[in-house]
Amino acid sequence: VSGIKYIMDATRNLPVDVYFIIPSRVPATPLETSGASLKLDDLLPFLKKDRVFGLAEDQDYSDVLGGEKEILKKIMQARGHVIDGNCPGLSGKDLNAYLVAGISSDHAASSVEEAIEKVRKGMWVYVRQGSSFKEVKALAPFIARNSFHFSCFCTDDISPRDLSLGHVNGILRDAVAAGVDAMTAVRMATLSPCCRYCLQKRGAVAPGYFADIVVVSDLIDFKVDRVFKDGVLVVERGNPVYEAKIKRKSIVKETMNVKELKAEKLAVKATSDAARVIQIMPGEIMTKTAKESVLVKEGFVVSDIERDILKLAVVERHKGTGKVSLGLVRGFGIIKGAIASSISHDSHNLICVGVNDEDMLSALRQVVKLKGGVVVVSGGLITAELALPVAGLMSEELLHDVDDKMQKIEKAIQDMGSKLDNAVEALSYLALPTIPELRLSDLGLVDVDAKKIVPLFDSQA
Repeated sequence: VSGIKYIMDATRNLPVDVYFIIPSRVPATPLETSGASLKLDDLLPFLKKDRVFGLAEDQDYSDVLGGEKEILKKIMQARGHVIDGNCPGLSGKDLNAYLVAGISSDHAASSVEEAIEKVRKGMWVYVRQGSSFKEVKALAPFIARNSFHFSCFCTDDISPRDLSLGHVNGILRDAVAAGVDAMTAVRMATLSPCCRYCLQKRGAVAPGYFADIVVVSDLIDFKVDRVFKDGVLVVERGNPVYEAKIKRKSIVKETMNVKELKAEKLAVKATSDAARVIQIMPGEIMTKTAKESVLVKEGFVVSDIERDILKLAVVERHKGTGKVSLGLVRGFGIIKGAIASSISHDSHNLICVGVNDEDMLSALRQVVKLKGGVVVVSGGLITAELALPVAGLMSEELLHDVDDKMQKIEKAIQDMGSKLDNAVEALSYLALPTIPELRLSDLGLVDVDAKKIVPLFDSQA
């Protein structure tokens, strides 16, 4: 609740209108330790505020279909407001049931057929174009079928690098390049979302509408020349012509509640010759479960760089429980060093992957020292880092400075052998226990389909 209030306060009195939908699942699942728990009574006061549209995405459609009481209570109380969802691949009667529950949008459609079925059944489809999820090209034929009346654009995770190249205007550039009619694309970026969220007199240039206008050089590159807010010039050729006074609160800067990290916490005693390994799928958020033999020295599992099987650790950072869970992952490709981060969806505990325990421990300790961030360590030396002191997730630096530091981080990771396009983002998703197949939370290895904690070693491994 304090985090929501902080964001609301920080976005007041700016030359941009910022609206909210309230998180429907905190924690996202009981299979991890979260920094807070948002119950129905916590949400109801926010639904009465003028900048709040409704309930944010439900992340587990199986709970909705199965009648899980807590999420259904939240959905029922949010009736009359916008209720967003997330239901990749859902179709037929299951999709019907999901819609009947009251959820009315999805941002995870990846095929034309899926998007068409959802729109035909009255669902809004958000065409996603972020750093990892790029669906504009695949869904361009869907948009061409006049589906723009019930669709708009969204990002869903965008890196500082991509953000520096453009946000919604970047999506427009991609859409036109994919063959989408320029005016259709502009509508999906402006009027359509205003219709979706019932924003009156916004989203178009017309008599009686608020004069919120973005002037672009052309309808191909969509380079922004000027921005007007309520008829007043606020940005000209990339330079702001306003002063923003943002309230800053210390409460969101002290979120690293981590017990002293000791080397023995990273030791994995081998109880079998084989173990479950999280297999990264390049270019996908999904992972697979692999059963692999492990490299053992003096009775303990160590990283096997020859087969790219590395140690993975998640450290609880909200309640000071001292919980550390350990696993194995394949797909990073690093042959030395370690990467640690306080970005790990959705509860954002500390996560670290590495070749040796010493570098892993150094990287984790430095993240704590920074009050959150991303750290790369190699040979005992910090080779790149970015502090994220606001909730362990955000920086107060300017975008181009954050972008520069993130590029140095990615370069340092590549120098360690990784071939991943965005290793930090790939690492962050390994702790996401709502997306199949195998993940690692602070409570242990999570079999997402079975919704349970499973051992690293077992008799079937």
